[in-house]
Amino acid sequence: MWIAAALVTTLSFGTNNTIFKWSTSRGLSKVHIQFFFYFVAFLLTLGYGLYTGELQFNLYALILGGLIGILNANGNIQMSKAFEKGPASLTSPLIGANAIMPILGAAIIFHEEISLAHWIGIVVILGSALMIQYSPGKSHGTNYGPWIYRVVLAILSFGILGILMKTTSYLQISSLSTLICMYGGGSIYLALTSLREKESWLRSEVNVGSMAGLVSVIGYSCYFYALQKGIASIIFPIVSLNCLVVILAGCWFFKEKLKRYQLVGIFSAILGIIFTKI
Repeated sequence: MWIAAALVTTLSFGTNNTIFKWSTSRGLSKVHIQFFFYFVAFLLTLGYGLYTGELQFNLYALILGGLIGILNANGNIQMSKAFEKGPASLTSPLIGANAIMPILGAAIIFHEEISLAHWIGIVVILGSALMIQYSPGKSHGTNYGPWIYRVVLAILSFGILGILMKTTSYLQISSLSTLICMYGGGSIYLALTSLREKESWLRSEVNVGSMAGLVSVIGYSCYFYALQKGIASIIFPIVSLNCLVVILAGCWFFKEKLKRYQLVGIFSAILGIIFTKI
């Protein structure tokens, strides 16, 4: 059941990344869209918590949830800036490698035992994710210093985020309370970022951001459930395959062509998931 939850998370994250891809091609602000999706998700989760009476806030939930929200928002911002500074062919695969951090964290910090078959599946899935995102011939720009800086910040943001998410499940912190704090902290961070960057606000950003917020609530709810019930070192590489959703959506909606190496990546990803279930 937890693998199904991880796959739903993958689908949700991939859908949101597709929305971001579409919106940036229309000149919409990624910061504004993220703000509205965080704010709408915050209102939804808070309203649900008040309705059910399941709010269980404590200091750990406030700190860890807030940090997760800030790190996720910052990771997305740094990733978008990395695309502007350096070679697109390497940006996605490098940032996608952040999954290694929480996988090692699960094994070293939380002492998860990983069998040989599972290690094979993890390596195959991560390799598939990197292969699917690689785009040869699309390098541009020579500003490598700022590009590497943004890539490192994005990797650290997403990698530490994964470790903190596992920490919340390890400490048995209420996933609903963590979600509320995550979306609240991210909303504040993005509001401050928007004030600093002084971008113009557009009404369409509200609609797109709200849609992304609904999808995000589903994705992160399944993510926390999977981490509470399953093996984190397997969940993280499966979630990293959200890039596959973006690729397939690009073929369907943007009429992009699937490359041969991406087809190999898709089939090897399926093989990797099979190994993790052995």
